[in-house]
Amino acid sequence: MERGSTVAAVAGPERAARHHGNRHGRSEQARQAVLEAADDLLVEKGFTGVTIEGIAARAGVAKQTIYRWWKTKTDILLDAFLQDAAEALTPPDHGDLAPDLRAHLRQLALFLTRSDAGAVFRALIGYAQHDPAFAAVLRSGYLDEQRRRDSLPLERAVQRGQLPDGLDMAAEIDRLVGPIYHRVLVTAEPVGPAFTDGLVDDLLHRLTDGAKSEPE
Repeated sequence: MERGSTVAAVAGPERAARHHGNRHGRSEQARQAVLEAADDLLVEKGFTGVTIEGIAARAGVAKQTIYRWWKTKTDILLDAFLQDAAEALTPPDHGDLAPDLRAHLRQLALFLTRSDAGAVFRALIGYAQHDPAFAAVLRSGYLDEQRRRDSLPLERAVQRGQLPDGLDMAAEIDRLVGPIYHRVLVTAEPVGPAFTDGLVDDLLHRLTDGAKSEPE
């Protein structure tokens, strides 16, 4: 969703123009307006301050319009977040593992800490602690799909011969992105480029430099 300069800076110039035009007619415009309104209200008022009534008023639509697509405000926020994540968190392909991972982890850290979508994610994680059914939906809707995206640089590196076959992708992804989520959600420590680049350097040392030093 287009929600100001912070998100545009995180996701790139094409994101800022996302809602211009009317490719899908008034219905799609209304849907996008609802998603944007929900995110804006969450940032302004916090999770408990977001209501269906408030979203409808901010988006300029009737509540009945909202209920055609979603049952709860949490459903709206999750849809908004999933859309943002798919657009902003697909890793680049520079043809080389190191720049791919550095760019992706920097983007992930920015997305989680400086964008409205990151605020939505933190709120959804908090809500999921009290609703097991929603937690399962969040895992399948975002976490599983994001792990697939996070794996792309490693998979491409295996295909290029930069990494060995048989790599435990799940374990390596946990080592890469786990510390970022831990700082964002638990310790609130900074996750700047020095930190994320260090995670990449550690992986490269283990998987590439370490392999070179092994005896024949």
